[in-house]
Amino acid sequence: MISVSLSESPAWKPELDAIIGARHGGQIDHVLGLLQKLDGRFPRVPEIAYQLAWTSDILGREAEAVPHYDRAIALGLAPNELAGALLGLGSTLRHTGQLARSAEVLRSGRAQFPDNREFDVFLALTLHALGQSADAMKLLLLTLADTSEDPAIIAYQRAIRYQANRL
Repeated sequence: MISVSLSESPAWKPELDAIIGARHGGQIDHVLGLLQKLDGRFPRVPEIAYQLAWTSDILGREAEAVPHYDRAIALGLAPNELAGALLGLGSTLRHTGQLARSAEVLRSGRAQFPDNREFDVFLALTLHALGQSADAMKLLLLTLADTSEDPAIIAYQRAIRYQANRL
């Protein structure tokens, strides 16, 4: 019988951590190739697919990022990473002109993570791109009223909400 320690990290984890560290150190171009090789060896690891998507995005390779985001989400990510992947995918879809799917992904993210108000902002950008500017403006105004700590905004929250709901 083989015993495995629960605290033992998966074989791919130290390598992924080192690659992410290099990316944070500014070695972005070099990191993409390392992630692609790691993903080739461990194609069913959602964390690797997510980092590959994110790095492709950073490098302006949005079209290449989409299938990696899709795979990471389908394989199953921890909630924090799932929120980031949904937001990244939604934003990337907007950048690649896939506006209807962008709105769908961002709405799904809002439903799954209602406290993550960044979904509201990115959805507003997509709604604007779809020509739904009143809906986009309403969403942004309500997000501003709900999240601002600025005393002047707080003082006018009621008026902001009233105006948002009249759009």
